[in-house]
Amino acid sequence: MIASGTASQTLGTAAEQCAPFTHRVGVFGGAFDPPHLAHRELAEAALEQLGLDVLHILPTGQAWHKSRPLTSAEHRLAMCELAFGDLLKMRLDPRETLREGPSFTADTLMELADEYPGAELYLVIGTDQLLAFKTWQRWAEVLELATLAVAQRPHPGQADPQNFAAAADISGVDVPFVTLVMPLHNISATAIRARASTANGLGPDFDRLVSNDVASYISTHSLYQDPT
Repeated sequence: MIASGTASQTLGTAAEQCAPFTHRVGVFGGAFDPPHLAHRELAEAALEQLGLDVLHILPTGQAWHKSRPLTSAEHRLAMCELAFGDLLKMRLDPRETLREGPSFTADTLMELADEYPGAELYLVIGTDQLLAFKTWQRWAEVLELATLAVAQRPHPGQADPQNFAAAADISGVDVPFVTLVMPLHNISATAIRARASTANGLGPDFDRLVSNDVASYISTHSLYQDPT
């Protein structure tokens, strides 16, 4: 088991320095718009249950499957540092936000395979992403490069963040994956953005959804005033 600790490092020489010694590399991508407490729990579960030597947190760049514009990469990277920065062996990785044009997971995995020769790569996703996996661009390449590590998500339609609801049904999924065990918190970034747009959105129970630091950042920078 790997316990969480202190100090994050950004992408760059850190990955190169630890590459010869790194054997299990986690890849956790997403819009992180904003990063919330379920994201944090998933990162912790991946580090511990997969025995990772490093976990790359990768905010999405120009996501080919997103119809709405994302909050600027600057803000999402800053919030990720606040949300995950104290996790030992975390690397905040901006590479997808720096690419021109659509960003694809297969490209990121290919780059990481070169940076960590011979390492086992684990792509950390939720069941919602697993159910849509075969709609991904170059999904077969993703399977060749990495093992899918899947965390259960609640069945769609349950809005109570404290409701530990029935998990989504993944019995029919026909791609290989390993399962990560974690509580079924039904926390939605879409709902958080909508709530943050209201006059009293950042109320006393907002800390059930995002960390205090992330909530403060959202308030300070007046993010999500247009709840899309």
